[in-house]
Amino acid sequence: MLYWNKAYECMSREEMRKVQSERLIKTVKLVYDNVPTYRKKMQEKGMLPGDIKSVDDLKNLPFTYKQDLRDTYPYGLFAVPMSEIVRVHASSGTTGKKTVVGYTKNDLDVWSEVIARTFTAAGAVKDSFLQISYGYGLFTGGLGAHYGGEKLGATVIPTSSGNTKLQLSIMQDFGTTHLACTPSYALYLAEEMEELGIKRSDLKLQAGIFGAEPWSESMRQEIQDRLKIKAFDIYGLSEVIGPGVACECDYQSGMHIPEDHFIPEIIDPDTGEVLPEGSEGEIVFTTITKEGLPLIRYRTRDLSSLNYDKCECGRTEVRMNKVAGRTDDMLIIRGVNVFPSQVESVLLSIGETAPHYMLVVDRKDNLDTLEIQVEITPSLFSDEVKKLEDVEKKISKEINSTLGIGAKIKLVEPKSIQRSEGKAKRVIDKRVI
Repeated sequence: MLYWNKAYECMSREEMRKVQSERLIKTVKLVYDNVPTYRKKMQEKGMLPGDIKSVDDLKNLPFTYKQDLRDTYPYGLFAVPMSEIVRVHASSGTTGKKTVVGYTKNDLDVWSEVIARTFTAAGAVKDSFLQISYGYGLFTGGLGAHYGGEKLGATVIPTSSGNTKLQLSIMQDFGTTHLACTPSYALYLAEEMEELGIKRSDLKLQAGIFGAEPWSESMRQEIQDRLKIKAFDIYGLSEVIGPGVACECDYQSGMHIPEDHFIPEIIDPDTGEVLPEGSEGEIVFTTITKEGLPLIRYRTRDLSSLNYDKCECGRTEVRMNKVAGRTDDMLIIRGVNVFPSQVESVLLSIGETAPHYMLVVDRKDNLDTLEIQVEITPSLFSDEVKKLEDVEKKISKEINSTLGIGAKIKLVEPKSIQRSEGKAKRVIDKRVI
């Protein structure tokens, strides 16, 4: 069994708690001294950094929400001067504003460390060839995986996303052993292989490290059957660090969390109370080694549960189970966070349609699709076809710009979208995940 950092991955619970306590105390002091938002939150609870004596006191600290990042956009939650921030990434927000994350040199080293553990758990070694088919750019997936692969000492092939025929050609010619991409894209690659007549024996592929979107056990089995590889699940959030927050090992019985860097809790999403071990609830993360954007009790809105039993692989790190759903209305489509409120803000800004819409998400040919049905006004309904086409194009352009992904816009007749007396239903998700 391979480990990247056995000392931490197999550390006793008692020793891990000691490490976490020391690092938590330092992190709380860092944010209190340098981040006005945290200082205010703690003062409102009558707390000082000295009140935190160990990890047992974590439950007393205030939560951090995505809204806190929006309210302090772009750099207001950073705990160090911008002169120490060597890179920024960003994820999508509800109104087109990005959620910005900053990294110091040490943060990038931590990120590379946790990704090296991820790849090692998936069987990658120094002699491996890692094809990174996550998107590069502001999205954390590509570059996060890239530098972790280099830390491991493997040969990194930075293909990024798209250009499927080239991806397959490179996979054959360069001898790719490990593939990192979204699970839906992995299935798409399998389909293209079959269409192009590429034999599995033409590839040296051994395993895939898949994340950035929800996927089911049946989808995992299909990937494993068609690509003849082992498919590993990974979990990450840009705000916490990016990919590398949790990953599966060879036993595929939950995703190991590097607890020497991230402390997880499971809370009741309604009351905020910490739930007993084994309960399902909202998973909350506290970073204890980050400098640029340390987060205290960050509300992920993801529903999961934790398993503290020692894994068959020998690792003692807590394992999180596959995310069972969300407590908010966020959708993850092709690795991009999409909120219905983003669509609403676009439609209201254009002002040429009724304020009624429906997002229809599906998975066709193993890739997520998004159709946005927009109800038109009676006056627009009676207009000429060209006017309707112009409105459709305008909406399409603005939606693409705001969401960062393409969507099919379908204008529908007045009053054809079902009304609700309670909370409006804005999403039909046809994906089987």
